Amino acid sequence: MILIIEFVLLVLAVWAVMAGIVQYRRGVSFHQAALHAPLKLLFRISDREIDAARKADTPVIYAVWHQSSLDPATMLALLPDDTLHILDEASAKSPFLEPWRALARTIAFNAHHVFVSRRLVRRLKGNGRLAVYMPDETEPDTKAFRLFRAVARIALKAEAHVVPVYMERRGLVPARHVRTLPPMTIEALIARSGREDMRASEALFGRMIEVRGAPAPTSEA
Repeated sequence: MILIIEFVLLVLAVWAVMAGIVQYRRGVSFHQAALHAPLKLLFRISDREIDAARKADTPVIYAVWHQSSLDPATMLALLPDDTLHILDEASAKSPFLEPWRALARTIAFNAHHVFVSRRLVRRLKGNGRLAVYMPDETEPDTKAFRLFRAVARIALKAEAHVVPVYMERRGLVPARHVRTLPPMTIEALIARSGREDMRASEALFGRMIEVRGAPAPTSEA
């Protein structure tokens, strides 16, 4: 019995030390660090690039490729705790994500019935932060692409910066690398393209493809 207690205390001590290291390096709260530390160890997550994303000027939208439950769990633990996370219905109800959902404010949405919310625009204009989880489809159908259109319009109306985020899997042994790109507004993305006829949704989608390390599409989405 004593050995079991000592083992449990040792595990808790190691966990606390790991959380302290994460808190110091990433600048997150201890609660966030405590939940991120085991994921970081288990999935070998390299998260240095998130530092630049955390420091992005507000208003800002973090546009995250949603591949699995690991994406919202990691972002809830690493992004500033005043970020509003807009989750799909499955993530909003997932028992696995319940501890991470307690780290920040979250709301659920239906990806097939997305509209430009004035409330979200107002929140951004008040120097707010949003995290939106985009369907992991590099060639989305019409329904899936509605979310890109809605997010692009919200970013335009709020004059918000957009930071794309992608958790890249590397090597044969499970490992993740959090990739981000510098914050840019939709207007800046369109101007950079040199195309006056580029749509806002196309500019956003191209930036999302870019963070995956692939060339941005040149044709209209």
